[in-house]
Amino acid sequence: MLQDARLYQISFLSLFLLLGFATRDWTLHPVVVATALLTCCLSQWLGLYLVGQLPAQLPSSPEAKGQGLWPGWAAFFSPVITALGLAILLRVDGAWMMAIASVAAIASKFLFRWRDKHLWNPSNFGIIAALLLPGNAWVSPGQWGESVWYVLMFLACGGLVVRKVGRLDTTVAFLVSYGVLEALRNLYLGWTWDVWGHRLGSGSLVMFSFFMITDPRTIPDSWRARVLWAFSIAVVTFGLRNFYFLNTAVFWALFCISPVTVLLDALWQGDRFVWRRSPELLEEG
Repeated sequence: MLQDARLYQISFLSLFLLLGFATRDWTLHPVVVATALLTCCLSQWLGLYLVGQLPAQLPSSPEAKGQGLWPGWAAFFSPVITALGLAILLRVDGAWMMAIASVAAIASKFLFRWRDKHLWNPSNFGIIAALLLPGNAWVSPGQWGESVWYVLMFLACGGLVVRKVGRLDTTVAFLVSYGVLEALRNLYLGWTWDVWGHRLGSGSLVMFSFFMITDPRTIPDSWRARVLWAFSIAVVTFGLRNFYFLNTAVFWALFCISPVTVLLDALWQGDRFVWRRSPELLEEG
């Protein structure tokens, strides 16, 4: 068993990336992936250095030595997760754009905070920054297709991660809300149910629901607030996708709704997520 639960997420995201290379023929170069990993880790190091939180102690106790890891490595699990998320979802014409997105993603953790919480999920912030900046960057939410075995694999891996995070309510609230909205639209238009299944069967949508929207460092503390928060993201996603035909609707919806966490935390008190090196908890950033 892995002692740090973030390693599960790193393992699963790495698996998805490798499967993409092997079976989906993505137009993604290893240099771009390496750029994301290197830039995110260097940005994390610089950010920690500037705020005076750079880990510098080597293992001294028998327990620390027994883990076989320098305690400072844990501070870099988060940027690795962010880099893998960017590499899987973001497409760029040059490594320079991926570097910009990576710097923006990690910088958002240090610059935009409220009561020791991030206002935005780092991967989501990096994707939006790349889309807004001049240059050729895009997201392909349908890149996984609608293959059933991909969806089942994401459900299994994502379910394990979310259970360890303790934020399954967020995933369920989003998927159920979005699924109901799409079902009502399907009924209104008189379409067959295979259309509904096609719209919900995207592996990228499932991966977003389990690996991005559940970041415990950016979502509300109270479960009631999380359910309302996830429902709001589902509504905005539905509107952007069906009325503005935006294929990146989920990412824009998450970006727009994320700051509302500040208000929801003020309205509903809940247990604040505190990182502990335990397989019971996991954080994205």
